[in-house]
Amino acid sequence: MKNKALYCLFALVLFLGCSKDSTSDSDTNVKIDKSANLLGTGKSAQDFLANTKFDQLVIEIAYVSGFQPTAEAIATFEEFIRARTFKEEIMFTYKQLPSPNEETLTLNEIVDLEKENRTAYNDGTTLAMYIYFADAPTENDDESENLVTLGAVYQNTSMVIYEATIRDLVGDSSFVTVADVEAATLNHEFGHLLGLVDLGTPAINDHEDPDAESHCTTEGCLMRAELQFGRSMLKLMQNNASKGLGTIPNLDAECLLDLQDNGGR
Repeated sequence: MKNKALYCLFALVLFLGCSKDSTSDSDTNVKIDKSANLLGTGKSAQDFLANTKFDQLVIEIAYVSGFQPTAEAIATFEEFIRARTFKEEIMFTYKQLPSPNEETLTLNEIVDLEKENRTAYNDGTTLAMYIYFADAPTENDDESENLVTLGAVYQNTSMVIYEATIRDLVGDSSFVTVADVEAATLNHEFGHLLGLVDLGTPAINDHEDPDAESHCTTEGCLMRAELQFGRSMLKLMQNNASKGLGTIPNLDAECLLDLQDNGGR
């Protein structure tokens, strides 16, 4: 009888142990709803600008080892976000990744890397954004034409910064730093996520470049097409610096008007 009681007690403990393990497994298999972060560029423009739906912003920065953005550029980027949106709670998280070991990267490869590595997605009143700092250039660069791409957006809360290209571009420039170009590129690409130009944030007046979709016609504006491409950006920033002007371009009056009309500052 005593042995039988001990057996029953052992069986109960074993059952409870298995039950606990089973619950733990189910917890780790909870699926995250990623659908709200897999939309087209500009679809979350108002979500970024206003606090109506999301009052917090988390920015996940994934970077290849050795290609982490400068602290100065991230600080400048945060200032830009606060100046143009009503988000007051902004948090940055960092994730170091191994190199994909590619000489160039296609946009599809970048999307696949995000699928493998992104951990921050919209949750309640928190809007999530993902930035990948790459150690390889885009496949679309054409050095013979002095055409190199510094960054791109490809979904409503996703962008890629071609960090290796930025560092090669700046080189030993005495006027412009890596942090300057990083910040200008981040601000420009974020402008697209905010829906500029006429990319989710309607344009009050016509100022879209007919030769460069979703870019501004105003000289010197942050959303000019050349701000996405290396050689032209560097030349513009160097000219500004040599004249004693701000190295990083600002948004022009038309772009600001559009953002304010769509819920921003």
